[in-house]
Amino acid sequence: MASKGYIHVYTGDGKGKTTAALGLALRSAGHGMGVFIGQFMKGIRYGELNALELIPSIEVAQFGDEVCIRKEEVTDLHRAHAREGLAVIKEVMRRGDHPVVIMDEICVTLWFEILSLEEVMALVKAKPAGIELILTGRKAPQELIEIADLVTEMKEIKHYYTQGVLARDGVER
Repeated sequence: MASKGYIHVYTGDGKGKTTAALGLALRSAGHGMGVFIGQFMKGIRYGELNALELIPSIEVAQFGDEVCIRKEEVTDLHRAHAREGLAVIKEVMRRGDHPVVIMDEICVTLWFEILSLEEVMALVKAKPAGIELILTGRKAPQELIEIADLVTEMKEIKHYYTQGVLARDGVER
């Protein structure tokens, strides 16, 4: 990997943002690189956690509740979880033992105003050289898109959810 380390943003309303980040995590682990995945707004036991636990070079921490929230349901506890996540990510990047750092759903914390754009941008701008930083989530703000080196927008064309199919184990969770 290049010594600079790049900033990736995976955003959009389509399915696959976290999946793309996890694919990069697997690729990196396959090359013997340490990966840290901080999942913001997530406290539910998703299927990918079971598989990731089998890979010693990937570390995962969740900074959220077991309940999915809507923007109007945000509490101080949600803000506390997210700020804890920022502090952990900052420390992980400072230590430098995980050259790949993923901030899963961080863009949603901005959209929901759980974290401020200023505090997330400060962390992104302080990224040490050599760290590959991946940020995921719907509604990435323009400022984040501008500072990123790679931006991918997932666009929904068609989804069976609109036909009443709920999230399925092994596919959506």
